[in-house]
Amino acid sequence: QVQLVESGGGLVQAGGSLKLSCAASGRLPGAAIMGWYRQIPGKERELVATVTSGGNTNYADSVKGRFTVSRHNAKNTVDLQMNNLKPEDTAVYYCNARRIVTPRSNFWGQGTQVTVSS
Repeated sequence: QVQLVESGGGLVQAGGSLKLSCAASGRLPGAAIMGWYRQIPGKERELVATVTSGGNTNYADSVKGRFTVSRHNAKNTVDLQMNNLKPEDTAVYYCNARRIVTPRSNFWGQGTQVTVSS
């Protein structure tokens, strides 16, 4: 079984930076896409950034130019470098790993809180 554990969340002032890390405790399936999602209380969980096993990335428009997702396949980790943080970035951030082809799979971390003050 795959377990994902996030770290690096915290409180930061607007304009500051944080780096989130996610470590997989089990063996990931082949061709898994890894990335980050976030959820504001009362709202749907939304995509932040993803990266394929081949290194292709995808970002939400709201974070392009500010966030960078990086994957370290040998370590089974994925990071999210967040720069120029804004109050609207405040959310619980979740690590995710999934396959979108058969056999499909989907794994979530427990989440880490990021709070950006003005």
